[in-house]
Amino acid sequence: MLAVANQKGGVAKTTTVASLGAALAAIGRKVLVVDLDPQGCLTFSLGHNPDRVESSVHEVLTGEAALREVILDTEEGISLVPATIDLAGAEAMLLMRPGREFALKRALATLDNDYDIVLIDCPPSLGVLTLNGLTAADSVLVPLQCETLAHRGVGQLLRTVGEVQQITNPDLRLLGALPTLYDARTTHSRDVISDVADRYEMPVLAPPIPRTVRFAEATASGATVLAGRRNKGALAYRELAEQLVAHWDTGADLVTFSPTA
Repeated sequence: MLAVANQKGGVAKTTTVASLGAALAAIGRKVLVVDLDPQGCLTFSLGHNPDRVESSVHEVLTGEAALREVILDTEEGISLVPATIDLAGAEAMLLMRPGREFALKRALATLDNDYDIVLIDCPPSLGVLTLNGLTAADSVLVPLQCETLAHRGVGQLLRTVGEVQQITNPDLRLLGALPTLYDARTTHSRDVISDVADRYEMPVLAPPIPRTVRFAEATASGATVLAGRRNKGALAYRELAEQLVAHWDTGADLVTFSPTA
């Protein structure tokens, strides 16, 4: 299970979950994606209207529905645990419950290894929902846009990851940062990546995800960037998916990005 987390919005977090999930499905893996964001952006990007979903991860976390009951199919070949605006109220409800950080982990345990890979789209915050995602996951990936001040909040996120490792999930591994909105034509993007790598001593994975209008077009149409025409973004996510599969299956090292290359 891989959690994709960054409490800063606009870093292509949901795009990464949807596109990486589609790329993994395209190479034969059975993929489940979990939308933990009350805004339901992942749900929408995979072709479902959050306002018309009958049951969602909200009912799962609050114990009103079994996980299998809310899973939806998508045109991308991915299974989806959708989110609705109701999820915003789940945090308050979970805060009053013992073992609140383990709600998602308990739900996923009922699937009996039905899926090869589970991707968890954490909300842009460090609240109970993100803690559920990190507690349930085996590893965490941090999308990071290649822009000035991109690292703001990264230190806080890494502290949260450290606390989760100490308290609720000692086996959680930090895969590293994934550069997004990358513009190879500028030295600025490379400088941001270099700064993050040095400041936090965190691996920066390759390939960086390039800035492309295809992401906005795909989100608006309720599809992932892998749908339709080939483009730089789709190729980057496919390459990343193949690397992750090799890493999970054989222990192969992940390729890291060199800003000076």
